Amino acid sequence: MKLYVMKSHRFQNSALLALAVAIVTGCAPQIAVVSEKPPARFQITSGTDQATAKTIDRAQELQRSEPMVSLEAYASAARDSLHELDRNPGNTEARRCYNFAVAGIFSVIRQAKLDPWTEPVRVGANNQLTLTGRKDPAKPEQNPALYELIPTDALRYHGAYVKNDVKKDGIGAPLVAVRHLTPEKAAELFAPPAIYYGVTGFAEFEGSRCILSIKDPLAAETATVEGRGYPMAANFTAAVALGLAHEKPQKLGFVRLLRPQEYASTFRVARLEPYNPNKSVVLVIHGLMDTPVTWVPLINDLRSDKDIRRNYQFWFYSYPSGYPYPYSALILRQELDAIERKFPLRNKMVVVAHSMGGCISRTLITDTGNKLWMEGFGKPPEQTEMPAESKRLMEQAIILKHRPEIGRVIFMSTPHRGSNLASNWVGRIGSMLVKTPSRLIAVGQIIRADLQPDPAALQLKRFPNSVDTLAPNNRFVMAINKIPITPGIPYYSIVGDRGRGDTPNSSDGVVPYWSSHLDGARTEFIAPCNHGSPLNPQAIAEVHRILKLNIQSN
Repeated sequence: MKLYVMKSHRFQNSALLALAVAIVTGCAPQIAVVSEKPPARFQITSGTDQATAKTIDRAQELQRSEPMVSLEAYASAARDSLHELDRNPGNTEARRCYNFAVAGIFSVIRQAKLDPWTEPVRVGANNQLTLTGRKDPAKPEQNPALYELIPTDALRYHGAYVKNDVKKDGIGAPLVAVRHLTPEKAAELFAPPAIYYGVTGFAEFEGSRCILSIKDPLAAETATVEGRGYPMAANFTAAVALGLAHEKPQKLGFVRLLRPQEYASTFRVARLEPYNPNKSVVLVIHGLMDTPVTWVPLINDLRSDKDIRRNYQFWFYSYPSGYPYPYSALILRQELDAIERKFPLRNKMVVVAHSMGGCISRTLITDTGNKLWMEGFGKPPEQTEMPAESKRLMEQAIILKHRPEIGRVIFMSTPHRGSNLASNWVGRIGSMLVKTPSRLIAVGQIIRADLQPDPAALQLKRFPNSVDTLAPNNRFVMAINKIPITPGIPYYSIVGDRGRGDTPNSSDGVVPYWSSHLDGARTEFIAPCNHGSPLNPQAIAEVHRILKLNIQSN
């Protein structure tokens, strides 16, 4: 039995612990636990065909000792069940037998390390049945041969981030498709380095051939099996749980804050599902000392809604959060340019951003012209003497143009005007522990000499890091809040008050209301939660509402 457990970080330094507790609250000790188990014995009910039940029972008995005989038996049960469904498509017991048999086929294939997608597999006393795989030449990256396919009925999972087990009844065997990519391949595909994706397996028959295939339940609600249409079965949670437990992506949050340059390769916009040009993108952006894991409960919940599945595809932006957020926003713009060349959008994107991710998102919907430059240097770029590389970096970071592909933004617990935690003793200790990337050390030395003095601003002897750019008296924070968000882009605020109901004198424990409030927001929702609003059921429901509203307006 394999056991994968994801646990929260242990901090040994008391100052780091104080910073971590202050900024990231509500972390569960175990966000996902997954173990593999033998499939449960097939249960016979009053409506079960007795012959099919005996065939499945025989397949289970021989699965370990005689896998090829077991394969033949599972295939026979699947074929008999399809015959019954052909006579009566509404026979749910025949469908259950088919699904169980198909899961058994995929289980034996995995156990025996067979590859019917590449080499047909012959089974039976006289090799009378041939198992082969169907793949779509137009979608080479969805070739089943590239993935390990794990039946979800072989997985037992639980945890704080996978409390809601989102499934859908229908035909087919829910599977987890697993693939590990090289860094180069992940960058080429704009995919996570490790793919854990929920698919649904099928077996169809043509004479003596059993043809296996997998389908994407996020791409279609129904499946055609041997000429008949049925609702497609799906499990949207098992793949997420296995990915969390096996890869432990949350472990990157803290180290990427402290040593951002070492993890510069983890800057990425990546897709959580195959690209569909007909679906609008929801881009989620995490905050300080966090990773895309923070969005798991929200996305898992949203995928329970058929309208959301039909209309949206999810992408995420992951970044080392020790970099100053204007720099992380610069990289995001470059990533968006690159991914849209490969996966062009037909519909406007919705951005959902938490905490510092909201500050990054603010730069995507703002036109500054030279205002921020003039605020800092007192003269336009062409009159500012500075080495070419440093000037180019600063121009990209503070001369902002709104992104035309963004249609809406949802800010969650965002410190638009900073947080006092970033400027008090906790934040100052945390800031000193962040290692400045070498590229920014040189830039910092140059721009400090050119910046206009401002006694009211945060005084630093180095280039600001992410914690510094969350301080209320940071120069960038003060300056960008003087510039309005570009008109015509609707935005929404979700604000936490820790359940006290004391808005406008409230705080989520990290960000006070005066910082997260925006006068121009279409709506402002006060969630009874701390800073972890992406985990709060009421806040998740509000995101759900706004996405449904967006569907209606398109």
